[in-house]
Amino acid sequence: MEDLFKKFLYTGVGIVSTTAEVLQKSVDEWIDKGSISKEEGKKIVGDFIAEASEKKTEIEGQMKGLMDKAMSKLDFPTRDEIEKLNARIAELEEKLAAKSDKK
Repeated sequence: MEDLFKKFLYTGVGIVSTTAEVLQKSVDEWIDKGSISKEEGKKIVGDFIAEASEKKTEIEGQMKGLMDKAMSKLDFPTRDEIEKLNARIAELEEKLAAKSDKK
């Protein structure tokens, strides 16, 4: 499920990247035609990138919330729970090995 989450985010990043490239080309054309100045073009692209970055963070937070909610509904153990169980298993194996050595 985590892989699906990562793929979704990477796809979003790819879409934003492609959109930024298309926007930059359009802005370059507008500058060449004299429709806008270089400064205006830089501002347009800069504003887009800043807003996309802000939205990325917001969407990541929302996706994490959805993932956490789905994981809790599906009753999957958390990473912390798995690590605690692994530590407990290792401790019990050590105790069992110690008892076997005493016999």
